[in-house]
Amino acid sequence: MLAILFSILLSLFQVDASESARLQRLVEERESLFRQWQSSENKKSGIFGNRTKKDMTETNEWLERIISKDNQIIEELKLSGSIETAVIGQEKEDYKAITMSLEQDVQALKRALAEKEKVAQERLSDRRTFEWTTVIFFLFTLGLGFWIYKIKKRN
Repeated sequence: MLAILFSILLSLFQVDASESARLQRLVEERESLFRQWQSSENKKSGIFGNRTKKDMTETNEWLERIISKDNQIIEELKLSGSIETAVIGQEKEDYKAITMSLEQDVQALKRALAEKEKVAQERLSDRRTFEWTTVIFFLFTLGLGFWIYKIKKRN
């Protein structure tokens, strides 16, 4: 059971590392797109240093690429969240199974302890009976001895 739990934890770290690398790559791509958008935003190829329609169209295309990359990042985060939710659900089920198993073990131990206590009480009761029988026998023997002593003393 411990080996299964260990393998699940190990796989979680591997999945998390690959997801993190993919997410990091997407964020780096978005930063690159943002820098390219900034450079296109500063581009002024019109008369007297003004922006042309072509400059603005190019800037809008960069913004569309950035939005597309943002959407990919959001989808990756959603996927990562759903994977984490599934993993947490699986861990919950594993812990529930472990808990149920431990509860069954505790119940079995409680039953065994109750049986042992019952046996101990029976032995204690038998011992008390033996002790009382011994005391009564001793007193009877003492009384018999005293009675015989008095009879011998009279004769």
